[in-house]
Amino acid sequence: MSDFLHLLKRALHHRSFAIGAALTFLLLAAALLSLVWTPWSPYEIDVPNKLQSPSAAHWMGTDPIGRDVASLLLVGARNSILVGVIAVGIGLLVGTALGLLAAARRGWVEELIMRLSDFSLAFPAILSAIMLTAVFGAGIVNAIVAIGIYNIPTFARITRGSANAVWTREYVLAARACGKGPWHITLEHVLPNITSVLIVQVTIRFATAILAEAALSYLGLGTQPPQPSWGRMLSEAQTLLFQMPMLAVYPGVAIALAVLGLNLLGDGLRDLLDPRLARKR
Repeated sequence: MSDFLHLLKRALHHRSFAIGAALTFLLLAAALLSLVWTPWSPYEIDVPNKLQSPSAAHWMGTDPIGRDVASLLLVGARNSILVGVIAVGIGLLVGTALGLLAAARRGWVEELIMRLSDFSLAFPAILSAIMLTAVFGAGIVNAIVAIGIYNIPTFARITRGSANAVWTREYVLAARACGKGPWHITLEHVLPNITSVLIVQVTIRFATAILAEAALSYLGLGTQPPQPSWGRMLSEAQTLLFQMPMLAVYPGVAIALAVLGLNLLGDGLRDLLDPRLARKR
């Protein structure tokens, strides 16, 4: 309990973590709020009231077809989180498993996994989504798959590097001397000791996934109408920059704050969970 209180005290005094946690909390709060309430239906089209300025009825105005911008932003946050959670989850589960396998088996298994990871990194999320779209059509599922595949080699390489460092520790050598098998050691000693590294990477890759989803939606390859998306809101607002510039500012600021918050949260977690960095502070 005392260790937790000490960590909490350090977290509250860590500027990057505090700011990142606050911004991430706002993102999650917006997404959760959209599940139960929005000022207007994000699917309600009201053409006679299109391109309205902010008012008591529409806090952030309306878009080119009369939808409430505030409602679109709230539901867009939910869709961004959904894409991020599933895509990063795919990368975390598959990439971590491959990285642990490479560290445990070594030899040709490790070399094969790392070379496949290098090959996968040659296809960014956007390029992968374009290829999937050409075969299966545009949609949020293909965007999630593309972003998830792009995350796999990143998690595999980080897991393998961190696991290799743990495999050289004395307690692992002692476990091997006691006759424990590689999988027993991996689950009992290696994985728990690299969890903090994976947690930090999850927050950073989450930010990247949100940015990638916005980019894909902007290009028309991600979330499809009528589902709201921050990226598509930017795409729809680009022809109205001189007439209604705030239509582009709102989703742009939302994307920037979400990515900034998650990156700051990741940096803060890295400092808090790494004992070497904690001693330097």
